[in-house]
Amino acid sequence: MPLTRSILNLPDFKIREINKVDPVIIEAEYVGKVECPSCSSKLLRIKDTFIRKIRHVSIGTRASFLNIKSHKFKCLSCSKYFNQIFPGVLKYKRSTEAFRKEVFEKHSNGICQTSLSLMLNIGSATIERWYRESIKKKLCEKKNDLCPRVMGIDEHFFTKKQGYATTICDLGKHRVFDVTLGRSEASLSSYLNRLQGKDNVKVILMDLAEPYRAIAKKYFPNAKIVTDRFHVIRLINIHFLKVWQQIDPDGRRNRGLLSLMRRHKKNLSEKQTVNLYQYFAEHPGLREVYEFKQELTYLLLIKRQTAIECKKLIPVFLDYIEKLKNGVFEPMVTLGKTLDSWKEEVIRMWRFTKSNGITEGFHTKMEMISRRAFGFRNFENYRLRVKYLCA
Repeated sequence: MPLTRSILNLPDFKIREINKVDPVIIEAEYVGKVECPSCSSKLLRIKDTFIRKIRHVSIGTRASFLNIKSHKFKCLSCSKYFNQIFPGVLKYKRSTEAFRKEVFEKHSNGICQTSLSLMLNIGSATIERWYRESIKKKLCEKKNDLCPRVMGIDEHFFTKKQGYATTICDLGKHRVFDVTLGRSEASLSSYLNRLQGKDNVKVILMDLAEPYRAIAKKYFPNAKIVTDRFHVIRLINIHFLKVWQQIDPDGRRNRGLLSLMRRHKKNLSEKQTVNLYQYFAEHPGLREVYEFKQELTYLLLIKRQTAIECKKLIPVFLDYIEKLKNGVFEPMVTLGKTLDSWKEEVIRMWRFTKSNGITEGFHTKMEMISRRAFGFRNFENYRLRVKYLCA
């Protein structure tokens, strides 16, 4: 590979001299063809000559600058004046696109603005501006993307001042589709009205959040709503623990018993099972509630069922709901009413195998992005970073 190509990585340049100091100063000359940017004519006259100093990619740990001999031309065809334009260097810029890419990649890989500013001897505000410009360029291709076919929707906390934000995730491609501020219909209506391809959405996964269900029914008419299995099982456990609190407040505070109560029955060892049922011998009513909770949980953990198999399970599930609604404990009655209002969405879990854990995992990554930046004040900056890093 020629020396000029290996060091500069810019086409049609010739190295005249290299000053081997820190920073490295490279005297270069452009030997390619020059034409008028207005009429593409090659009939040009040189009106002025000057040296253009441009920041280039680092050579090892040393900064490098290009001193390029540049000209001001007059086009003899259209009589317009223009300064010479070089490949790899945009107009009015004092750095090459390769150097901006270096800054972008280092910042994306976790080097904070302060350290990068000291390392490359540029301002932190410049790093932020270049990083934002680079992300916008990369996201321009996805600007008019249609809504995903399988969508996950959930909320996460942004800031105390601006409140919560809503994450829309493409569960089929395992990427964040978009992030928008707000979680109510009033705050999301303008954004949802602008979305393209809402009819393309076939499945929406969510937790037991009534505002999101109302939004899904209104703005995504062709979508089937499916509840997230994790949140349904957690809701059952929460209400069971409330019943336990009413029956035996002292036992509820025992951390060893709490650990056993939360686990699935099949995951208990023989010794743990003996200890648990010894405790139930003192509270027979609690054992019945525990067995009921376990049976309901195992019913909802069933996956990959056909339509015929689901028809056999539906009466069993509805029977459990009726028993809950007719129960003597208030938490169980509340649980029965909640499951009754969400019964269609819960039943669809047997057919649909994906979960909203993909969205929850992206929330963890988004928290790391925010922590690495020491928080965000501007939501648009946060949104751009999330869309790029979680795509």
